[in-house]
Amino acid sequence: MALRTPLYSCHTELRARMVDFAGWDMPVQYTSIVEEHTAVRLAAGVFDISHMGRLWFSGPESLNLVQRLYTNNAASLKDGQARYGLVCNDGGGIRDDVLVYRFNGRLAMVVNASNRTKILDWIRDHLPRTGVDIADRTQASCMIALQGPGALSCCQELVPADLKNLRYYFALAAKYHGKECIVSRTGYTGEDGFEFIVPSEEGVRLWTDLCSRGAKPCGLGARDTLRLEAGMPLYGHELTEEIDPFEAGLDWAVKLEKGDFIGRQALLTRRRTGPAKARVGLELDGKRVAREGSGVYWQEQRVGAVTSGTFSPTLNKPIAMGYVENADAPPGSEYTVDIRGKPSAARIVPLPFYKRPSKP
Repeated sequence: MALRTPLYSCHTELRARMVDFAGWDMPVQYTSIVEEHTAVRLAAGVFDISHMGRLWFSGPESLNLVQRLYTNNAASLKDGQARYGLVCNDGGGIRDDVLVYRFNGRLAMVVNASNRTKILDWIRDHLPRTGVDIADRTQASCMIALQGPGALSCCQELVPADLKNLRYYFALAAKYHGKECIVSRTGYTGEDGFEFIVPSEEGVRLWTDLCSRGAKPCGLGARDTLRLEAGMPLYGHELTEEIDPFEAGLDWAVKLEKGDFIGRQALLTRRRTGPAKARVGLELDGKRVAREGSGVYWQEQRVGAVTSGTFSPTLNKPIAMGYVENADAPPGSEYTVDIRGKPSAARIVPLPFYKRPSKP
């Protein structure tokens, strides 16, 4: 039986279309993907992301363990700061992409739902004999993302904390109806927004509060189109154990100079030899959408494949991400994408496809 988040009853009451996602019953959409997508770009949308794994580390050896597992530098995190990074295998392939938080002297890691068990096992395989305790708080808590230009106004007085001045990729502790709550200025849509972690029993009340303040319930479908427009990779598509951070364009999340970590030696070699392929953005002519696995051709030679594709509601055109072998091809280079046996003209464009407007 699939796992259910604390908000399952909210989704069914709203008649969301539910799907199995990484072993969880999750809403893919409530109304239409385009309507939900547009709400996030123009106003505010709310997502149930309780399926994401939430792992807490405590004990004197916690920092050393996270540093060994994680490509970025947890040692330089300020209290309350969050930082994106990767967990790699011994060969430098990506086991997961994660957020690490330093909070009140402890470290936490948010991992992808599909990789929670795998990463927990990986952590336990590398635990020192003493000095670290791991707590999996995934099912004991509820995690909700509020995203969009109207996100701040939706939640500004919901908790007694200064959310307006909370910096991007920082978090703070607050109280929600007297219960402990963590609020971070993070997200996966390309918009401003916040992510809340509350005890599981407070999840329904928080979801209801945010919806009553004007946030539109959004499902996994809109989450995918939003992240694709923002050029954000998705594990299992742009990121796998066969892809290294340099190929994925995530070298900024790898701190080879911080000291040893799992995969470092392999990544040092890969940096010297250069990536064999590169993650790129593609714009396609016409209205046909390229799906995962569609071949990418340059001068009639197959040079790669699409990993994610959609029709962009914001840009009103088909877009895709994928990997190509001729990684030095400049933006504007002409390609062909095979869509169900028919060629479609495409070109490389810089990522992200969409950037939110800067504040005046």
